Amino acid sequence: MSGLRVAGGPVIPNFGHGTRCLVQNHWFCPSWVRDHWSDKLQPALIQHIYLTLIAVGIGFVIAFLLALVGFRFRLFDPPLGVLTDFLYTIPSIALLTLLVPLTGLTVTTIEIALVSYTLFIFYRNIVTGLRSVPADVLESARGMGLTRRQTFWRVELPLATPAILAGLRIATVSTISIATVGAFLIYYGLGGPIFEALDYPDIFRTELLAAGGLAILLALTADTLIALLQRVLTPWARVR
Repeated sequence: MSGLRVAGGPVIPNFGHGTRCLVQNHWFCPSWVRDHWSDKLQPALIQHIYLTLIAVGIGFVIAFLLALVGFRFRLFDPPLGVLTDFLYTIPSIALLTLLVPLTGLTVTTIEIALVSYTLFIFYRNIVTGLRSVPADVLESARGMGLTRRQTFWRVELPLATPAILAGLRIATVSTISIATVGAFLIYYGLGGPIFEALDYPDIFRTELLAAGGLAILLALTADTLIALLQRVLTPWARVR
């Protein structure tokens, strides 16, 4: 599809050429999606998955370590909770802007912001799950001669798994959503095509709906897979 590049801006689609759907800038043109799947949409989707996996993975590890501290030493729980709460309340664009002087216009800047938002969800769910283990169950574990470490790994952590996986579902879906804002800094992930479509003088609807639809589909797929994983790993919770 031909177009004109304006100073400092994207290539504007020339709606005077191409199929009738493109000429009239209809809401959705399947031909454009087919033509630009391999060079635009698929790479953006892969980049978005990469952003999400890295952010959720790093965020979980950091939050798990913080949750262990907050769980074992209750004195540290309130300040750690306040810290994760504070990070979560910062608007995404504002946080990205604050990080630019430190890490520049890079993928690292986006990842730091995404990791920060996952900490609140993971920390709260992990601590809540660990503290929801019934006292009589812990007493039975001690009566069986289990050490403190054995009790944690064999009793407390397994029983906290439903809450932890619930946090994983929320964190993953929210990260997929927030990651689209990262394209505010650089063209990366599904936010790239979305921002590009919005930058056209006449919003390019097909690109906007295709990229936005892929983001929604990715979030629904991730949520479904984690829900299935939760059912497999916590059969007792399903029965109850």
